[in-house]
Amino acid sequence: MKKSTITAIFKADIEKVWEVVTNNNNYEWRSDLSKIDISPDGNSFTEYTKDNFTTEFNITLKNPYERYEFDMTNKNMKGHWIGVFSTDNNNGTKIEFTEEVFVNNPIMNLFVGKYLKKQQALYIADLRKELGE
Repeated sequence: MKKSTITAIFKADIEKVWEVVTNNNNYEWRSDLSKIDISPDGNSFTEYTKDNFTTEFNITLKNPYERYEFDMTNKNMKGHWIGVFSTDNNNGTKIEFTEEVFVNNPIMNLFVGKYLKKQQALYIADLRKELGE
């Protein structure tokens, strides 16, 4: 298992950050995705990368403006994602996103830590751009 956590502070209020992160109907701001398919009940979704690689997600917890969690799986890994949201001292928003993954291929396991850090940094950069920061 590999675990990676990233934290960031945004000027935007917690309601705005929560809306952007949890609204899977609005994914165009994500530079790594080509589309997202959402289940009819909204409890699961599939992300498609620009190379058409798919990852399945199942939402396990959604406490508005506090915590968002889901399980994820694709042909290379399975894991769990936790997003913790809080208001910072300047009425902005602090996020802490943690991913824990189990990689199927032992060789890929050597590189997954760096890959997770890279993906998390890209996500935060995209989120900053979407929030106008």
